Amino acid sequence: MPDGYNPVSMHKIENMPHRCSDDTMIGVCVPEWDGLICWPQGFPGTLTKTPCPRYIYDFNHAEHAYRRCDSNGSWVLAESSNKTWVNYTECIKSPEPNKKRQVFFERLHIMYTVGYAVSFSSLLVAIFIIGYFRRLHCTRNYIHMHLFVSFMLRAVSIFVKDHVVHTSARLQEFDAVLMNNFTNAVDVAPVDTSQYMGCKVTVLLFIYFLATNYYWILVEGLYLHSLIFMAFLSDSKYLWGFTLIGWGEYVMVVIFLEKAIYKYSRFCWVSWEMKCCCCSYYYNFH
Repeated sequence: MPDGYNPVSMHKIENMPHRCSDDTMIGVCVPEWDGLICWPQGFPGTLTKTPCPRYIYDFNHAEHAYRRCDSNGSWVLAESSNKTWVNYTECIKSPEPNKKRQVFFERLHIMYTVGYAVSFSSLLVAIFIIGYFRRLHCTRNYIHMHLFVSFMLRAVSIFVKDHVVHTSARLQEFDAVLMNNFTNAVDVAPVDTSQYMGCKVTVLLFIYFLATNYYWILVEGLYLHSLIFMAFLSDSKYLWGFTLIGWGEYVMVVIFLEKAIYKYSRFCWVSWEMKCCCCSYYYNFH
């Protein structure tokens, strides 16, 4: 059963088409059932509105949905498809819950921004101390420094991602895209996807630096293992190998990027579909 419905709602929806009256005047837009609402007749050249149906729980019941009746007495068709144009935008938006959610996410954003800023500053001090005192220069501390840098780059990528994603043009369309039940009902103008290239690169770098964190933690474990079981080897010989493991994620990122460019070319790669792709990526390569 779709989200936002209950058995009573589904019963109402199933019986609603039979309630649409066929008794109409000549020259007007006829009453019509569109799968969600039984539209009343519309007069030529006017915008017809009807309350958002109460049997759909997730709708904002205080607002209205709209259709336009042309001068010939026919419902206007959407330019992007051959279906009747209908605007459910007001129904999809729910001011009160969204306001509460917005406050919650704003507070969450402040919390993790402060946390990452403190982490970045602390790691910067640690790297300075290790780099300043020459007696601390050894393979173990070099690996520590790489790990610290990976966490710093992760923090920077999050700061940049938040800025770029939230300032990209027309990101408010994501809500409509994610509402799978209503994307065909709302007429959305075509978007120039090239404007999202910078946003896509930013999200890709964020995924990359997130992965390098775990790879450098793996390198720390490999180094401890080598100290116990391969103590006869020189540290400097396998430091380069550890570095390649820690930062060598770029090969997998290229594979991921090639797949994403062709399959997920729209918007900023922050939709649910893209998240599923990212989960699949980590499952296959980690």
